[in-house]
Amino acid sequence: MDIGIPKQKRPFDYRVGLTPMGVEILTGMGHRCYVENGAGQGSGFDDERYRQAGAQIVYSPQEVFGRAQMILSVSRPLPNEFDLLHEGQILCGFLHLAVTHPAKLELLQKRKINALAYETIQLDDGELPVLQPMSQIAGRMIASEAARLLQNNEGGHGILLGGVPGVPPAKVVVLGAGIVGMNAAKMFHAMGADLYILDSDLRKLQAIENQCWGARTMVAYDFNIARVVKFADVLVGAVLIPGARAPKLVTREMVCTMKPRSVIMDVSIDQGGCVETSHPTTYQNPTYIEEGVIHYCVPNMTGVLARTTTHAFNNAAWPYIRQIAAKGLEQAILDDVALRRGLNVHAGEIVHPALLPAAGGSGGGAAGGAA
Repeated sequence: MDIGIPKQKRPFDYRVGLTPMGVEILTGMGHRCYVENGAGQGSGFDDERYRQAGAQIVYSPQEVFGRAQMILSVSRPLPNEFDLLHEGQILCGFLHLAVTHPAKLELLQKRKINALAYETIQLDDGELPVLQPMSQIAGRMIASEAARLLQNNEGGHGILLGGVPGVPPAKVVVLGAGIVGMNAAKMFHAMGADLYILDSDLRKLQAIENQCWGARTMVAYDFNIARVVKFADVLVGAVLIPGARAPKLVTREMVCTMKPRSVIMDVSIDQGGCVETSHPTTYQNPTYIEEGVIHYCVPNMTGVLARTTTHAFNNAAWPYIRQIAAKGLEQAILDDVALRRGLNVHAGEIVHPALLPAAGGSGGGAAGGAA
């Protein structure tokens, strides 16, 4: 199989779709790998390392997309890269298609692209094995970013996250006790914050209780959310419905009740955000103020920890990449139901149930029933 690894074009995304170690294994199996020049530089892999692994370095996105049967990206391609996709191609990456422009979905269908979204590969127990390491990294980044944003010089109201004897710590509210939320909570707890965690799943709240963190747990009813946002110094949105737009749990009216210069960190922004006043930002201008509240809404926040992130998600994605390369997509999705659930678009049809609303309810195809 011909496999293309393009350079990520989104601002501040330094990750790469496959490490040289992965390339070495694939080329050893007889596959051909085309790596766009400079693709691995942000992750610490220069072109020579890829050459030594057996890759051919190419010098334009047109060439890497044009030669490849399968594209190993990280983020969703930009509009000009979508135009380079050709009929029947396999596109792998964290695609977040529920929040993309409908025209891009139409293009994927028209060109019969097989779009495999890493974030929707799902095991029978509900675990998202490729998304999990990314969520862990994002969760662990949140507390340090929040501590910085609370500083006066960043626009915050000058509260030390962990407080000091005689001065109470910051109050932190985490919406969602999934992988992002739990990793964020661990870091906030370690830094001494006064922690509140809300989720709709009582089992997750019980697990938090069993860990004896001293965190206050609440069911994520609307009235409970409205109550806690009023005193939150930091509000973390970490809500996920795999493949679907995040629900808007925090309304503009709720944001208006928050303390001036408090901080919202909407990590759900990859899937549209769970706060009504959220919109995507970049690391160039990561924050903005809405209703007197600082909003931090960087979608690809792990893109600036490229070395760690690239290794982490490659470890998780590798078994699926190898299956597709060795067997071909059709056989691979027949053999592995988790991989089949990762398909969002298959042979021109929308096949992931959570994506159907974004496509106007149309869809079908061979992979649809199992997805």
